[in-house]
Amino acid sequence: MATNASRIAMHIPPAAPADYAAEVSRGSLARAGAVVRRYLPAGGRAVVVTNPTVRGFWGAPLQASLAAEQIPHLVIELPDGESFKRLSELERLADQMVTAGCDRDTLVVALGGGVVGDVAAFLASIYMRGVGVIQVPTTLVAMIDSALGGKTGVNLAHGKNLIGTFYHPSHILVDPETLASLPEREFRAGMAEAIKYGVIGDEELFRLIESRPRGWDSDAAALDAMITACLRQKAEVVAGDEREGGRRRILNFGHTLGHALESATGYARFRHGEAVAWGMIAAGRIAVLRGSLPAEAAARMNKVIFAACGPLPAIETAPEVILRHAASDKKARAGVLHFVLPTAIGQVEVVRDVPAALILAALADTINIEVTR
Repeated sequence: MATNASRIAMHIPPAAPADYAAEVSRGSLARAGAVVRRYLPAGGRAVVVTNPTVRGFWGAPLQASLAAEQIPHLVIELPDGESFKRLSELERLADQMVTAGCDRDTLVVALGGGVVGDVAAFLASIYMRGVGVIQVPTTLVAMIDSALGGKTGVNLAHGKNLIGTFYHPSHILVDPETLASLPEREFRAGMAEAIKYGVIGDEELFRLIESRPRGWDSDAAALDAMITACLRQKAEVVAGDEREGGRRRILNFGHTLGHALESATGYARFRHGEAVAWGMIAAGRIAVLRGSLPAEAAARMNKVIFAACGPLPAIETAPEVILRHAASDKKARAGVLHFVLPTAIGQVEVVRDVPAALILAALADTINIEVTR
């Protein structure tokens, strides 16, 4: 017997625009409450996600600014460290919000570094199918990179940020004065992301860092300018390729092998920026071995990395292990790794099908550079 088939057309309205601003302003933490008030739904409350360390330094000023605006709020904590960027912690934070009676009129405020920002934004993107989020970064990595762009996520044993969403904040409030509490090692690690922006497309920024790899805390104007330059470049890239289908991939310079190094060492040996620094050195070596980057340019890049980010923890993981972890990277397509490789200071290309033997050779050279530099 013949049957009639029906076809129902579903028309999805276009998503709301994701325009937002990243504001770099000293002392702005004291008026964060006014920013939160601007984006808080009527009758809603703010949920501050932070860690105990950051809360000890900057929780009170933020809460005072919320109280000044008479904004009801709750503070929940994520333990400090990359090893807590896990689904289990995400569920625990969500349970606290449910227990506290948080509804769809909640606004999440991420106060902290990259781990806090990634987890808090992921939480906001899935809590009751999405509530607003404001980023208040307190580390250099978060200020110049991770807070902007809408990437959220947590780690799995197989790799970094393998579960996550694209979910943009309503606003990014960067107060460089909060860097006063950042340990020196964390600041140096964050400089790797700044160098990244110089190598991928801003030779002037690279030259600025090359001329003064240290001492940023003594020149507020220069530091603010560096932060702004990084944010401006990332905003331009993301605006043209939000979901990383093309040009946004250049922002992954140093991250393919950097993430693999973090994963292979259980997120315990390297700060994120330190792993990215080694990843950039390895990517430069791959480019040299491919003949697409002069050895002198790679040496110049390495010198700036060691001067601004060092001393870097030595790599004690075998190249084969690092490559195995890289194969699980979310940036791989059909099992093929894509590398962002420099062709000059300020220029990069995305390359696929780099032979495994060449990657292993570059990693071996990178490991040995610790002895010869």
